[in-house]
Amino acid sequence: MREATITRNTNETQIELTLNLDGTGKADVSTGVGFFDHMLHHVAVHGLMDLTVKATGDHYIDAHHTIEDVSIVFGQAINEALGDRKGIVRMGSALVPMDEALAQVVIDLSGRPYAVFQGEFNTPMIGQMPTSLVAHSLESIAFAARINLHTLILYGNDDHHKAEAVYKALGRALRAAVEIDPRRQGVPSTKGTLNK
Repeated sequence: MREATITRNTNETQIELTLNLDGTGKADVSTGVGFFDHMLHHVAVHGLMDLTVKATGDHYIDAHHTIEDVSIVFGQAINEALGDRKGIVRMGSALVPMDEALAQVVIDLSGRPYAVFQGEFNTPMIGQMPTSLVAHSLESIAFAARINLHTLILYGNDDHHKAEAVYKALGRALRAAVEIDPRRQGVPSTKGTLNK
């Protein structure tokens, strides 16, 4: 089983996160930011990964530190659970509709972190989550997980729908990329490594 448990304690947040890449989509997520919990739940369900997150943060300031730090820890857990990345498919893509919205996420588990986000929101907040933190959350995941992550919101009107399509696509793209390819010997790279 490709699993990881990460704990992070700072003056701003206290986080414990457990991830099983080979799970069934079970999620138990509590960050204190309801909409972000909802998005992480989608990642787990659509990524067929088991995810447990218990986080407290300085919500009297705002949701920024909690969303940022949970995203970092989630990325670290992906990186740790992948191990040497031998046998993985490596790349994954998902195009997901949510009513009138359409989003695409493309991932390369290359070991080289990079994030691109193209999309716009109409409002500053979705529930307790600033819409600006959607892109920042994805960037934080990408750099901590050491993956190349491209996200496109192709169109849509409702910000909830656009964000939901993004996180569902993230889960599905991750599921495709982390799968073990039974024909693959070693890592899928001409370099012979995905860790440098």
